[in-house]
Amino acid sequence: MSFTDKARNKAEELKGEAKERYGDATDDERLQSEGAREKTGAKAKQAGEHVKDAGRDVKDAFKK
Repeated sequence: MSFTDKARNKAEELKGEAKERYGDATDDERLQSEGAREKTGAKAKQAGEHVKDAGRDVKDAFKK
């Protein structure tokens, strides 16, 4: 996974966190759920990238 992908996913996660907190502060349930959804989606993308990296590492280990 490239640094750019990691940064993009982290930025999306932080954006979702900010929306969720702002929704909490203003009692806006729609904004809370939207922020939580964005944050969860970003974490899922990050996990998928980690799985791909692990797969590449295993593949490289067998080549050596």
